Order: sequence, then C-alpha cells, then structure tokens
Amino acid sequence: MAISKEQARKRILDLRKTILYHERKYYVDNDPQISDAEFDRLMKELRDLEVRFPDLITPDSPSRRVAEKPSEGFATVAHRVPMLSMDNCYSEDEFREFEERVRKLVPGREVSYVAELKIDGLGIALHYRNGRYVQAVTRGDGTRGDDVTANIKTLRSLPLRIEDGRAIEVRGEVYLPFESFRTINRLREERGEPLFANARNAAAGSIRLLDPREVAGRRLSMFLYSIFIDEREPDSQWKILETLRGLGFKTNPHSRRCRNGDEVLGFYRDGVERRDDLDYDVDGIVVKVDAADQRRDLGMTAKSPRWAIAFKFPARQATTRIEKIEVQVGRTGALTPVAHLEPVRLSGTTISRATLHNKEEIKRKDIRIGDVVLIERSGDVIPKIVSVMKERRTGREKKFPWPSRCPVCRSATYKPEGEVIDRCTNPSCPARLRESLLHFASRRAMDIQGLGEAVVDQLLAAGLVRSIPDLYALRGEDLVRLERMGPKSSQNLIDEIAASKRRDAARLVFALGIRYVGERTARDLAVRFKSIDELARTTADDLLRVEGVGEKVAEAVVFFFGQPENRELLERLRKAGLNFSFERNAKSRDLPLAGQTFVLTGTLASLPREKAQNLIDKLGGVVAPSVSKKTSWVVVGENPGSKLAAARKLGIRTLGEKEFLALVKAG
Repeated sequence: MAISKEQARKRILDLRKTILYHERKYYVDNDPQISDAEFDRLMKELRDLEVRFPDLITPDSPSRRVAEKPSEGFATVAHRVPMLSMDNCYSEDEFREFEERVRKLVPGREVSYVAELKIDGLGIALHYRNGRYVQAVTRGDGTRGDDVTANIKTLRSLPLRIEDGRAIEVRGEVYLPFESFRTINRLREERGEPLFANARNAAAGSIRLLDPREVAGRRLSMFLYSIFIDEREPDSQWKILETLRGLGFKTNPHSRRCRNGDEVLGFYRDGVERRDDLDYDVDGIVVKVDAADQRRDLGMTAKSPRWAIAFKFPARQATTRIEKIEVQVGRTGALTPVAHLEPVRLSGTTISRATLHNKEEIKRKDIRIGDVVLIERSGDVIPKIVSVMKERRTGREKKFPWPSRCPVCRSATYKPEGEVIDRCTNPSCPARLRESLLHFASRRAMDIQGLGEAVVDQLLAAGLVRSIPDLYALRGEDLVRLERMGPKSSQNLIDEIAASKRRDAARLVFALGIRYVGERTARDLAVRFKSIDELARTTADDLLRVEGVGEKVAEAVVFFFGQPENRELLERLRKAGLNFSFERNAKSRDLPLAGQTFVLTGTLASLPREKAQNLIDKLGGVVAPSVSKKTSWVVVGENPGSKLAAARKLGIRTLGEKEFLALVKAG
C-alpha cells in the first residue's frame, strides 16, 4: 500500500509510542496488555516502515535496541559521583551495632529506614539527556567503569525515553533470571563450553560480550535503586524509589519503609523465607537511612557510606558425603556425572544429589567417592559441589573411573578437542532415542507428519521402536493398538513414513543428528558429494574444502561415520529403501551459480532475505552465514552489518541489490 512520507512519520511515531508502552507493561510492570504475536506484528510494521523511510530512523527507536555491529572493546568512563561499596553485617547483633552507631551520630532524632532485597548482580549507572538514554557505565572500581551503552540498550526493561528532560543518572543492578541462567548453561554444556558458576558471573559475562546481538539473546533484566537529577538526589530513599517508578524504571517490588530497626529485622526474616521463591539471586538486604539530610550528617568513610549497610543472608551451603557417582546420558548424548549424597537439609529442602558437570570438573576438584564435600544451592534445580574437604579424608575414598563407552548403550563416546563434554554418538541410544526420533521426523528433516511427541512416547512405551530404522518396519496393525490411533490415522502415518523414503538425501544427513551438522551444512555437503556413501568414506581434509565446514564439523562427520553402530544404522535405512543419492544437488553443478558462495548483509528492499536465499539455491549457489576466503560474493542491502567490513578486508567482491537482482535474473 502506498504511503506518503508524512503519513509514515506519523505512523512511526505512533508505533514507537505504543511499543514502548507495551515494553514497559511487560518488562517493568509485569502486566502484559497484548499477546506476543500482536507485539511482534507492531514491531515488524515499525521495522518495515523504517526500511522504506531510513531517514526517519532515530537512535531511540525500539527497533534500534540491538546494534548490528559488534564492539571492538569498551571505553573507560569516570563516574561523576563514585559508586561506593557498603559495609556488611551477618547477624542481628551486628545489625543492632550499626543501628546504634547511626543513633549516636544523629542524636535525638527519629531515624527510619528503607530496606530492599540485595540483588546479586552487576552494578550499573545509566545516563539520560533531554529525556533520552545516552550511556551506560559499569560500576568498575567505583570511580571508573566500562562503557556498555549498546549492550544495556538491549534490555527490554530499559526505558529508551523518559518524561524528564534534565540531566539524569540512575543506578541499579543488572541480573540474570534463573530461567535464563539455566538455559545459557544448558546451551554451553551442549556446545562443550565451560559453565558459568552462578547467575551473577553469567550476567557479568553477558554485559561484556562484544556483540550486542548476543547480549540480547541472554534475556538480562535489572532493578534500579538510585537517581540523581542534575547531580542531586531526592530528599529520601523512599522518594527515590517512587521517582524511579514514576519515570518508568523497574524497581524491586520487595522493598519496605521501616520505622525502626525492629521492622528492618522483620523484613530481613521475610527475605530469608522468600529468597527460594524468587527467579533471581539475592544474598541479603540493603538497609539505608531514609532521610537525605540525615544521610548527609552521617557522611562517609573512605570506602563506604555510614548510612547504609548490606545485611547478608545465611549462606546456602552444607556439608555432606558422596556415596556414589553415576553418569547420566542426556537427550543430546551428553554424559553428565551426578554425585549421590548422604541426604542433608539445605534451604528447606532435603538434598541427595549434586551435579558434577563433566569429567574435567571431577579431575579439577579431585572429587572422589566417599569425600566430605561442601555443597551450595543457588538458583539451580540440582545443587553443585563447591569444594572437597580433603583434610577429612580417611584413605578409603576412591577415584571415580570415567566410562570409556556410553553407560547406557555401550557405544563409543566422542569429545572434540578443546571441549569438556563427552557424548554418546549413537542416535538410537535408549537415553536419547526419543529426541532422536522427534528430530528425525521434524519438518526440516524427514518431515514425517503425525509423528509427534505423543505418538513417539507411545511407540517407545509399547516397545514398537527401539531404533530409528524400526520406524520403517511399522505396520498398520501395530499402530491401531495405540491410544487415539484408529485405522485411518494409522494408515496416514504409515503413508507419511513411506513418503519420507523419497526425501532428498541432504535431509537424511541433517536428520541423523550429526554433531555440528545443521540443515545448511547438510545442503553444503550435498553439493560437494554425490551420495551419503561417498560422504561416509571421505576424509577430514576433503571436508575442509567445503564452504562452511571447519575443523570441528569435519572431525564430527568423520567420527560419526566411523562408528560401527552408525554404519549399521545406515545399512538398515538403506535396506528400508531410503534415498542415499544427492541427485537433486548433483544437477545443481550445471546451474549458473554452481560453485559460488554468497553472504547476505543488510536489508533488501525488494524481497525478503529468505526469498533471496531460495533464488541462490535454485541457481546452484550456496548461501553462507559469514564471510571467509571461500566467499564469492557479498550481497549488500540497506544498513549492512560487520560482514561488509569483513568483505572489504578480505577483498571479497560485493553486489548491490540491483546488481544481485540482475545476476539472478540473468541466471
């Protein structure tokens, strides 16, 4: 639909206002007013309009939260007002001593306090000018910190605009919700990367990532607790929190104005009980004298304010003994050691197991069966072992013999160089068969309609499928005995399984679940080789000549096809009648773009990126995710990212949108 520039301007302003409102309702107020799908439609409309009218783009548009270009490092910035640390106390008696010192320094005056949960996160200072977010600086050493403006901008709880044009600085803590922390560690474990020890370390590591796009995927959040307006604070801590909320900043809902120390202790005890119900890590409460004039009279020491203290919660740790260690096999084939413990009470729960993460962790900490260990629970479903109390060893402790083969199916395990996770390589291993079947049947793999979670679970429970090739031996009379599988639905599934035999062999390569081999890599391999048989016989050196294939991929492919269990699986699939020839891809060698590799960057105004990729595929070319020496062309759209700079550095040829369209049209 045609739209004038003035109409676009008005619509863009309206969309930005609406999107910012809904971001605040969702990420700050925890009160969503529209569905995720509706929000996504609004954001898409905004982005589409900004692509059509790029001169209407502004830095504070919600579409600009995530910068395209990775940072080359972080500049150091001095804080106008130092971000000082606080003294700690660890008992009610120590808190009473703090309270007594306060009373002596402001004699004869009533002292009230504000108590807030102490978030175990990363200190941050945010700066606004003329109502717009302009800078974010980490706490650093208290006087200077790192400029992480682009990374903090990706946090959805951050207001990009506020209704106050003065020079404003707000301070708070960036934290990682436990759900996000567990997701990050699970992905790192699957990739064989070291795990973050706790959510705070993960938050700090996330903020210091050089690519804001990676930061956006971490789903960080933050609570604010301080504000300076033209370098002056409001006249009480409680008013500070009210001012922050009024401007749209997210403050912790668990805060209380306390008339005296007794009420502070009541809040503290409530916090100890509440901490395990929260989705973020807290390690105590922060207690501040409320009135600003009293705070000025109390003053500061060289390191900390006299008017505030951090009252730490009891450590969530306990000691117990390791009774045995077993290795579990996860859905991706990852081998994870778990310690079985003498049951011990911790944070109101009886703990009998703790994760040991991987073989290297056992070796690094010298963990043995029979050891007395210190365990800790901090947001994880399964606690972890902090340390071994080696002085308490009796000599009867035993080193754990790491299994040389999968403990479930006895297949060989695989650990790429530089990684820490051993993995079972057998897709039909009972421990990973369910996920292997679901992946094999998925739309982008063998596309077997009707073979979803419920049916797979029933097939496994009935013993009808014990390996992937068993799918092709199923009969209608087997399926009709399953719940909700009548004659018609049973026959439909049998037909779908039969149809999958004719799928392109590149889909089968992807469906096998070879480590690091995704859909794109499978297609790249199909262009280079004639059949799965040829692929199975190839060497790592030959694989490295394929665009998009690095050492890890080459090593994983060679290892997979070298295992007897996998060769047997392939032979059974061949006998079942599956297609092993890359016939469709063989024809592509005669197409106009055969042997050429393309990388796309920026937005193409005349067609979606997916359609451009399809055009290249149909003409025999290959689309790669990143620029390398093997790249033939980089197609440059509007607002190109770092790939354009990489192309120029390597001397790779570039195509504008018109040139690209002419090339594919000529083909």
